[in-house]
Amino acid sequence: MLQPKKPRYRKQMKLYRHLKIKETRGCTLEFGEFGLRAMEAGWVTNRQIEAARQTMVRHLKRGGKVWIKVFPDKPLTKKPAEVRMGKGKGSVETWVAEVKSGRLMYEVTGVAEKIAVEALELAAAKLPIKTKVVIRSSTLI
Repeated sequence: MLQPKKPRYRKQMKLYRHLKIKETRGCTLEFGEFGLRAMEAGWVTNRQIEAARQTMVRHLKRGGKVWIKVFPDKPLTKKPAEVRMGKGKGSVETWVAEVKSGRLMYEVTGVAEKIAVEALELAAAKLPIKTKVVIRSSTLI
């Protein structure tokens, strides 16, 4: 699973308010010919990122190249079930990537358009947010 090697702080506050802003970085295709763009904001866990990646790679039959352009660097904590209030913050349960709308999450190159679009649509089914497949225009360089 993806997670930071050595985080500066073990636990963070949740803070949702900055997810409402549209993404300005990571919105264009940098490496591949096809991409998967987030159309709404949300948290994507490290398990969901990996499940989508595995689905894509299997559909591509290990052909082409896949780039993951999001990284889960935010820790989410949780207290155990049936524990009384107080006694501090819970332990880290999972890591999430904060994805704003407009962000490219995955890029693919080196395969036919039909296969790449199918693979990205299968990956989109594994994610908790609405996404759209984008294709690099052949006229632009």
